[in-house]
Amino acid sequence: MTAPLLDIVNRAIGLELEPVTYRYDERDVALYALGIGAPADPLDQEELKFVYELSGRGFSVFPTFALIYSRDLHHHFLSGDLAGIVYNPMMVLHGEQYLELLRPLPVRGTVSTSLRISQIFDKGSGMLLTIEGESADKSGKTLAFSRWSVFIRGLGGFGGDRGPSTKIESPKTAPDIVQEERTSETQALLYRLSGDVNPLHADPQMAAIGNYDKPILHGLCTYGFAARAILRHCCANEPLRLRSIGARFSQHVFPGETLQTEIWSLDENELHFQTRALERNAVVLSNGRARLRE
Repeated sequence: MTAPLLDIVNRAIGLELEPVTYRYDERDVALYALGIGAPADPLDQEELKFVYELSGRGFSVFPTFALIYSRDLHHHFLSGDLAGIVYNPMMVLHGEQYLELLRPLPVRGTVSTSLRISQIFDKGSGMLLTIEGESADKSGKTLAFSRWSVFIRGLGGFGGDRGPSTKIESPKTAPDIVQEERTSETQALLYRLSGDVNPLHADPQMAAIGNYDKPILHGLCTYGFAARAILRHCCANEPLRLRSIGARFSQHVFPGETLQTEIWSLDENELHFQTRALERNAVVLSNGRARLRE
C-alpha cells in the first residue's frame, strides 16, 4: 500500500464522522453476552441473567455491550477509505480499546453515537488512528464514552508524529486472581452476529490475505472474556460496579484457544489485568486497566 500524503492525514485529524444510531432489544443483549462466552456455566444464575430475559435475578446488560452502540463504525473501516486515507481493509487491526460507563445501560432502546477522529500517528510500519465516540439515549443522556485505536499495517512512513509510548508493565508479583476459560471453535462466528462482520474473522481466504493461517477471534470478543473475569471476581457480577475498562490487543487469538486472564488489585478501586492464550503462552491483551465504583 502507498502511504497517504501528510496533508490528507492532517485534514482528517479532528474530523467528525457521520453519527451512528443503534436500535436494540433483549435479543441483541443476550446474543452479545453469548458471543463473549456467557454463561460459562448455564446453571450459574449470576451469568444467566446476561442471556436470559426472564432470569429470576433480573435481566441485565453486560457492561461492554456499550461498545456495540458504535458497531457501524466497522463499516467505515471496511470501506478502505477513511477521510481520504485509502488502504486495504484486511490490513486493519484493532490496537486498543477504552470504555467508560456513565449510566446504567437499558435492556432495549435507541442509542446515537457521535464519532470523531481524534489522533493519527505514524508508527513507521503502519498508521495508528484513534476515534472517540460518545453514546447517548433518545433523551440526550450520555450512557458511555469509547476510544477506538486501530492499526493499519503498511500505511506508515507518511511523515506524521510518532506519538507517545504507552506501555504499562505488569506488576512483578503473582496476580491476585487468575481465570481460565476456553473459547469455542465457533466463537468468532457467534460473536460476529453482534455486528462486526469483518471477513478476517470468518473467511479462511480473507484471513490468508491478512497473513493468518485461519480466521482470528475479534479483539473485542477477547476483551469481553476479560471483562467477564473482572465482573465475576471483582464486582460480584454487578454491572454497575464497573466504571471503566481499557486494554491493548497485543496479539491475535484463534477460536478454540484457552484464555487466561490475570488480575492485580492496585488499590481499592483500580485493577491491572492481562490475558494470554495458554496454548501459545502469548499475551494477547496487555496494558489492561479497570476502575470500579464503590
